[in-house]
Amino acid sequence: MGMALLLTLLLCSGLGFLPPAAAAAAAVGGSYVTVSTSSFAVSSTCVDDSPGRAASPRNGTSAVLRLAHRHGPCGPAKASALGAPSLLDTLRTDQRRAEYIQRRVSGAAAAGAGLQLAGSKSATVPANLGFSIGTLQYVVTMSLGTPAVTQTMEVDTGSDVSWVQCKPCPSPPCYSQKDPLFDPTRSSSYSAVPCGGPACSQLGLYSSACSGGQCGYVVSYGDGSTTTGVYSSDTLTMTGSDALKGFLFGCGHAQQGLFAGVDGLLGLGRQGQSLVSQASSTYGGVFSYCLPPTQNSMGYLTLGAPSSTSGFSTTPLLTASNDPTYYIVMLAGISVGGQQLGIDVSVFASGAVVDTGTVVTRLPPTAYSALRSAFRAAMAPYGYPSAPATGILDTCYDFTRYGTVTLPTISITFGGGAAMDLGPSGILTSGCLAFAPTGGDSQPSILGNVQQRSFEVRFDGSTVGFMPSSC
Repeated sequence: MGMALLLTLLLCSGLGFLPPAAAAAAAVGGSYVTVSTSSFAVSSTCVDDSPGRAASPRNGTSAVLRLAHRHGPCGPAKASALGAPSLLDTLRTDQRRAEYIQRRVSGAAAAGAGLQLAGSKSATVPANLGFSIGTLQYVVTMSLGTPAVTQTMEVDTGSDVSWVQCKPCPSPPCYSQKDPLFDPTRSSSYSAVPCGGPACSQLGLYSSACSGGQCGYVVSYGDGSTTTGVYSSDTLTMTGSDALKGFLFGCGHAQQGLFAGVDGLLGLGRQGQSLVSQASSTYGGVFSYCLPPTQNSMGYLTLGAPSSTSGFSTTPLLTASNDPTYYIVMLAGISVGGQQLGIDVSVFASGAVVDTGTVVTRLPPTAYSALRSAFRAAMAPYGYPSAPATGILDTCYDFTRYGTVTLPTISITFGGGAAMDLGPSGILTSGCLAFAPTGGDSQPSILGNVQQRSFEVRFDGSTVGFMPSSC
C-alpha cells in the first residue's frame, strides 16, 4: 500500500471511544482495570440477557439473530456434549488459520497490488480456504426450506459459500449434528442450480463436476476437512418475519473433517456467494455482529442496520486485490496503561484482517514485542507469578491465589482515529496475554475474536465500525 494512502487514512478525521462501561465484575480506574478472578471461570449455565438492541429489529429492514459460542451452554447441545477442545488444540488450529490468511493477503503486496480502499478492483477467491474449520466458534440458528427446517450454522467472515449437510450422505456417512438433516426432496421451494447457469458460473474455483445437469460445489479446508455436493437454491428463514427466497447454498452430501455438532456454515465474506451479498437488495449490504463476552452468554448477528453510524467509531474498509473476501482495516497504534507505544506507523502498512474465525489477535513482531514489554512492565509491580507459555501465548500468569487482578488497559487505534478500548476479556485468555506475533513485519495483522467480544462490529461496504459494551 502506498505511503500517501496510508497517511491519508491515518490523518482522516474520526473519534475514538471513551473507555467502555465497567462490567459487573470489573472496576475501571484511569489506565488500569481491576477484575474479579471469579469472572475467568467458565459457567455451565446459559445467561440469555442480551440488551434490547439484540432482542428485536431496530427498524423494518433489519433481521436480528441470536449468536452463541459453539462450545458454551448457549450453543448446540451436541457440540457441547462432544466437549470443547483444549486451549492448546485451539491455538494450534488458530495458528493454521492465521498463517493462511496472512499468506493470502500478503500475496497482494508481493504481487505489487497491495491494498485498496473498498470498491476498487476484485479478483478470484481461491478454492482451498487453507485454514482449519475447527477454529470457528460462533453459531446462529436459521431455518431452510418449505416447510422450514431448523439449521444451526457456524458464522465466518472469512468464507463466502454457505452450506448445510443434506440427505442422503452415502459415503462418508453423515456426521452427528444438532438438528435433523435437511432433506431437499421434502422442501417445496428447493431447486438444484443447473449447470451452465449464472449462479453455477459464479462459483468459480468452488465449482465441481456436474452430475445429472446439476451444479456441483466443493470447498476444501487446510486441515483436510471438505464439503461437496449440489449447489442449490431454497428459502432461508432468518426470523419469523425475515426470509430470503432463492438463497444459494451448498447442499452437502459428503463431508469429512471437524464439523461435528453443527449443521453447516454461514458465509459472511465479501463475494457474491455470501449471505451478505445475496441479501444486499433487502438489507443494503450492511451487517453487524456482537460476539458474546463469555462462553455462557449470548450475542447477536444483524443483517441491515440504520444508515447512521452514531455511536460507532469507524475506520475505512480496505480490500486485498488478489483475495477480496476479507474485511481489512489499517492499524495506527497501540497504547498500554494509557501510554501510546512508540511503534512506527509503517509497521502496520500491510493492514489488519477483521476475522471472526481467528481467536487471538496477531500483530507484526515489532508491534507485538513493544506490546508485550509494556504489558509485562505494567504487571510487574503487582508481583503476579508467571506461568508457563501455552502454545503461541508467551506471557502468562498464575492468578490462583488472587481474588482480584489489576490489569493495564489496552487500546487499539485505527486509521481515521477509530479505537477499541479493550475490557479484561479482550486482554487475557486463560491467564495469558491474548496476542501473538505474525511471521514477520511485512505480514498483515489479524483482529481476532477475543478482542472483538462485547463490541458491536458493523460493516457497510466502505467502513468498519466498533461500538463497545453492546452485548
